[in-house]
Amino acid sequence: MLCQSPFAHLQPLQDCKQIYQFLDFCRKQSIAANQPKIASLALEIESVDPLIVLNQFHRSNQLHCYLENRDQERSIAAIGSAISLTVNGKERFQQAQNFIQTQLDQILVSYPVDFPWTTPRFFCSFTFFDHQIQRNSPFPAATVFLPRWQIVRWQEHQGAIVNLPIQADSNLQQLTQTIWQEFRSICQAQYDIFQLPQGITPLLNQWEIIDHNSFQPAVASVLKSIETHQFDKVVLAHAIDVISQLPFQWGRSLDSLRQLHSGCTVFSIGNGHGQSFIGASPERLLSIQNRRFLTDALAGSAPRGRSTKEDEILGSRLYHSEKERHEHQVVVDFITQRLVNVGLTPQFAATPTLRKLANIQHLHTPIQAILPPSLHPLALVDELHPTPAVAGRPRETACEQICQYEGFERSLYAAPLGWIDAQGNAEFIVGIRSALIDGHRARLYAGAGIVAGSNPDRELAEIRLKLQALLRALV
Repeated sequence: MLCQSPFAHLQPLQDCKQIYQFLDFCRKQSIAANQPKIASLALEIESVDPLIVLNQFHRSNQLHCYLENRDQERSIAAIGSAISLTVNGKERFQQAQNFIQTQLDQILVSYPVDFPWTTPRFFCSFTFFDHQIQRNSPFPAATVFLPRWQIVRWQEHQGAIVNLPIQADSNLQQLTQTIWQEFRSICQAQYDIFQLPQGITPLLNQWEIIDHNSFQPAVASVLKSIETHQFDKVVLAHAIDVISQLPFQWGRSLDSLRQLHSGCTVFSIGNGHGQSFIGASPERLLSIQNRRFLTDALAGSAPRGRSTKEDEILGSRLYHSEKERHEHQVVVDFITQRLVNVGLTPQFAATPTLRKLANIQHLHTPIQAILPPSLHPLALVDELHPTPAVAGRPRETACEQICQYEGFERSLYAAPLGWIDAQGNAEFIVGIRSALIDGHRARLYAGAGIVAGSNPDRELAEIRLKLQALLRALV
């Protein structure tokens, strides 16, 4: 539980003395408790774009997280880490939960905690599998961190939170000056930095594509196993590497993604070693606000039409497709059963709707429930991941097939990415429609659900459609 301090609404540009007094209060609390504390200060900003701040101020050796949904008018950037945890293994969700709960007891806040943008958040990324399949995997099975700086645009509210570990011997004068200088720089980051110098764009558009697996033969093999009733569904992913003459500009790519896919959550996860996992996900794993839980069953796909009439025809064909409706219902049944398993009462419509995105449309069923206070968000993440929309059914058998047929490391692809705040609110997406950026190389991922009636050629066309949208933003 967060501890409220006697300080509120600090104005560092007007009076650094207040900052120093708050940090001194935190140091005294640390001495009294004989353990470190975390000072958390919320500072309101008149106007800020979290992506611009992230792109300008993050360093390649820092952890970072960025999440934006333009339709919801929410964006948040987490830069650097005040405290962090990385773990591997089957207990990763429980270990992450324990870490967050322990650290919350040490946080002292300088502001009322009932404003959504002022609450400190722990940012989390979990790989698809609970262990690293390859030695050079870019991300641990679980990473949780409380950022040094959290830049937020939350509808009409905008601001920054700085989190600072405080001990008995902390140099408060130096910390105060550092905060003041960093905050001034953040406030001044109000200009467009995504324009490239003249002559650079043609070089970025010179690239080579390398395929990593034979997707159609893998689909054909999986279909034979489905015919013998070994399993119902497997989601096979395809990966391509794009090699550019110049290093990829991931900040510019994120800006392109948010322009092109305003209905999706645009994201970036940095591992502190110069690699970033970015994308635009249409799939919410869970959202929790004031104990109200919401998730998406999103499965069954079709392209968008080039005209209104063609779009309606493709949407109607998708909606009435027995194969696509079955694939969608598999996901709905899985999610609802998992929620029942933890004592929830899921509520959802009997039939799906069409969710139309920029270049693709899906069958979509929102599923809601009310959570008891005792149920932690990460317990639900553990229960739901991976859904049949990104793995298959039965889950364990599908994951075995994925390991057999995919000749690459999924890492964060199709995995849970998001945050948890001090009040138990949470947002997690599924890391699909994504790419791993590493200097001159970008690995692009996309997947397709294989069920009885799937056609290898059509599944490959769906994969290419998803990859093209991502490649368009990347280069």
